[in-house]
Parts: sequence; C-alpha cells; structure tokens
Amino acid sequence: MTTKNFTRDEMETVQEILQTDSRTVPPVLKQESIKDLGTADIPREIFFSPEYHNLEVEKMWKKVWQWACREENIPNVGDYVVYDVADLSVIVVRSKADKIQALYNSCLHRGTQLCVNEGNTLALKCPFHGWTWKLDGTLAHIPCRWDFEQVEDEAFRLPEIKVATWQGFVFINFDPNCESLESYLENLPEHFQQFALQERFIAAHVAKVMPANWKVALGAFLEVYHVIGTHPQILKFSGDANSQNDIYGRHNRLIMPIAVQSPHLGKLRDPQAPATGLIEFMGIDLETLQISEEMNPRAYAAEVTRQSFKQNLEVDCSTVSDTEMLDIISYFIFPNLMIFPGVGQPFMFRFRPYGNDPDSCIMEFLVLQPCTSGVMPPAAKIHWLTSEENWSDVPELRQAGPVLDQDASNLLLLQKGLKASAKPGITLGNYQESRIRHFHQILDKYLS
Repeated sequence: MTTKNFTRDEMETVQEILQTDSRTVPPVLKQESIKDLGTADIPREIFFSPEYHNLEVEKMWKKVWQWACREENIPNVGDYVVYDVADLSVIVVRSKADKIQALYNSCLHRGTQLCVNEGNTLALKCPFHGWTWKLDGTLAHIPCRWDFEQVEDEAFRLPEIKVATWQGFVFINFDPNCESLESYLENLPEHFQQFALQERFIAAHVAKVMPANWKVALGAFLEVYHVIGTHPQILKFSGDANSQNDIYGRHNRLIMPIAVQSPHLGKLRDPQAPATGLIEFMGIDLETLQISEEMNPRAYAAEVTRQSFKQNLEVDCSTVSDTEMLDIISYFIFPNLMIFPGVGQPFMFRFRPYGNDPDSCIMEFLVLQPCTSGVMPPAAKIHWLTSEENWSDVPELRQAGPVLDQDASNLLLLQKGLKASAKPGITLGNYQESRIRHFHQILDKYLS
C-alpha cells in the first residue's frame, strides 16, 4: 500500500468536520483541550521491572479510584463480584437493596480468600474453617467460639474499602483518605451527561491474559497512530491522522472521525466511498432501509446507522448527531479504563496487572448496549479466552473481534522488543501519541 506524505496543516480538523453535521453537536464535543507535553523519552524498564511494578501497587493502585464492576453485575441483595489487581482482592457486594459495599477478600482468621469470581450468597463464609460474616462485613459466626476468647466482634468486622458509583459504574479506592469520586473524575461528569451510560448494560464481556505489561497494552489503545500499520483495512473510512487528542487534568479524550478517508490515502476520488466502505464493514443490509443517497457521505452513513439501530435494537436515534453515531469517541479515565460512549461505538476496555508478573496483564473488552425494555437485563457473564483463542472467536464481538486480533498481535512483539532494545527509552509523537505521554506523566506524579 502506497501512502501519501502530508502535514497536519493540510488535513481537515475534527472541529471542521463537525461543522458539516446534520444534527446539533453536543457542546462538549465542540471543545478542544490540546496541550504541549514535551518530547522526553519514556524509560523502557518501567514496562518490565518488578521493582517498578511494586512501586505502582503501593503508590498508585492503592491510591486511585478504579472501576470494579457495573451495577447490573450485582442487581440483587447478596450478589457479589471479586475484583483483583496485582495481589489485592476485593469483594464488591450488594449488601442491601440500596447499598453496595467493598470488602477485603480475606478471612480474618488465617487469610483464606472468601470469594472467587462472582455469584450470590446469603453470607460471606470462609471455605477453610467456616468463619462467617454478614454481607455488610459484620462477624456472624465462629465455629468453636470458646477457643477464640481474644476475638472481639467489632474488631473482627471485615475491613471496608471506599466505594462509589457513577453512570452505572461501581468504583473502589483502597485509600481511606482519598478524594471523592466526583472530584477524581474532574470534568467527565459534565461530558457524560450527554451519554447516559446508566441506561446501558453489559451485552458482552471478554477477557484474556495478554503477554505484555498492562501499560504496554493500554498504550496500544491510547493512540490511533498505529492504524496505518496495524489496521490498513479501515483506512478507507477512518480519519486516523485527523483525530483530535484532548488532555485534561488526569484524564484525556480522543475523537477520531469515521466515514472520512484517511489522509494517508491521498486525494479522495469517490466522495461516497468512505460511507459505503464503513457500511460494508459493519455488515448493514441497505435493502431493508430507506435512505436518500443525496446526503453528504457522513450524514448518509449516520442515517444508515440510525435506521439500523432502530430496526435491530429498537433505539430511536433520530435526534442524535452524526458524530455520536459514527465517530470513535474515547475517554480515558486514569489509570486503566477506556470508555467509548458514542451511540455507534458502545464499548470499553480495562487493563490491569496479572498478579505480580510485569510481563503479562489482563485485557478486557466490554460491549455496552442500550436498555430499551425499561428493565435492566442481567449483565453478560465474563468470557475468558485461553491463550490459544482469538478475540474473533467470540461472535458477540462481531466486527471488533478481527480488529482486536490485529492489536493483540503487536503486544508480545512490543514486550519482547522493549526488553531487547539497546535504546534506553521509547520515543513518542508530540501530538498523535500525546495521550500516552499524558498517562505516564500522571503516573509519575503518583509514584514520585
């Protein structure tokens, strides 16, 4: 594939593209927050050093708000989910109809983990000796209580972890003196008023242990500079180099325009080609839809998507802007959560260490689907892929599966190459990889 050399000044900006939208664009998407973050290299040893991993656990993972589950994961009293990061393990449980708590997942007798995975229980009972706690962490029963005269009930409550909810997401924080979640999220609650994710549910949840450090995997999805090399099949309808990268306090955002041809392909010969290429990629049957082809390409692609949503999901998007229907809008919530809230791209990623191995991580991909029945459906159970399985083996991921396989193919090469390199650090682009640099600068603040 031959690609064109160009400068950033020669391309349409996202804001120029949004001016052609057939609907009203939400004000938050018309904002820009572009910052010069410098050009210093990132030390390569932070991606494989056990000492650096230990520092992250003590100074970052134990101090930040991090997403543990969705409310629809635990809709009923007694429902629980276990959230693990490094050696830390938490039980997130609905202890009352209107209350969610987070408790350390460790028996106060001899340390046995109380719960694994997810489920429903009337009480938290140790599988080793039968010590039992109520759902709120209150000590309920000790077999042979006469032999533990030193145990006082109040002192043997399960230690609690801070918990807060936002937009249907349940966050936890190990630091008892942490700032509120509302403060931690900074400007994001204002932005997400447009997206109402509390009205969505987890339609698919796929996870896999990947052979790379969690920061390596995360960085692979914090930029679209890799599209030309990794996803050439989507260049005909993806404005990769046109993308807007917004830097906030500790979080950041990407807007990549879709139904726009990549500048790498040079002059656009057929104005409708980006729209038709996208529709073909999405597998939408045009014969069942009634759409005029006289619209501009983005308006046409957006209308096709609206009618497809109406037909297949019973979701009315008649007033939703073209950018929300089409574009890849990605919000990164430090340290490890990536949410794509646009109507046409309802999915999210999470990356976290796999135990204490700095050479591997857990990568998760979730599809968030609008709830149209008025009753929130149960969340999809997590589907763990083996090392031999591919993301494209999961039918629920549809077109995303092969794209994720392309991304995944880079991760082992990245991890091995970083360890073998004679260069002391990695070099980042000033703009297209600015979100990666921003992430590392915020991480450094926690570790300093």
